[in-house]
Amino acid sequence: MRVIVQRCSRAEVRIDNQVYGKIGTGFLLLVGITHEDSERDADYIAKKVANMRVFNDAEGKMNLALKDVNGSILSISQFTLYGDTRKGNRPSFINAARPELANPLYDYFNETLRKTYGLQVETGQFGADMQVDFINDGPVTILIDSAQQ
Repeated sequence: MRVIVQRCSRAEVRIDNQVYGKIGTGFLLLVGITHEDSERDADYIAKKVANMRVFNDAEGKMNLALKDVNGSILSISQFTLYGDTRKGNRPSFINAARPELANPLYDYFNETLRKTYGLQVETGQFGADMQVDFINDGPVTILIDSAQQ
């Protein structure tokens, strides 16, 4: 499982020109799932996201976590994180999980953030054509990959 964490001052996702999810300060998460991922991978990444200290404290040091700043999450499924560009110019997505595995694991990941860590999580719609708009604060962008734990 791969998640790109982007610290943001605001983020929203639109589907068919309608706002589907919207947050203020927090994280925009781009969530990629491969066919080998399980709930163990989702648990690992959820814990990392919930406890990641990348928000500035009173001294301007990245020392605060999402809960410390009353932040929220906008979580977007993103199968293209498993795009393989080693051959040719058209990425192969063979390593991305099929929807029947990825969608339930994506839902599990978001529910873990909500129930285990008490975070507000907005989402896009799995498999939909989405337009994501956000302001990356910092910029701060971090990749978490459960295969590297």
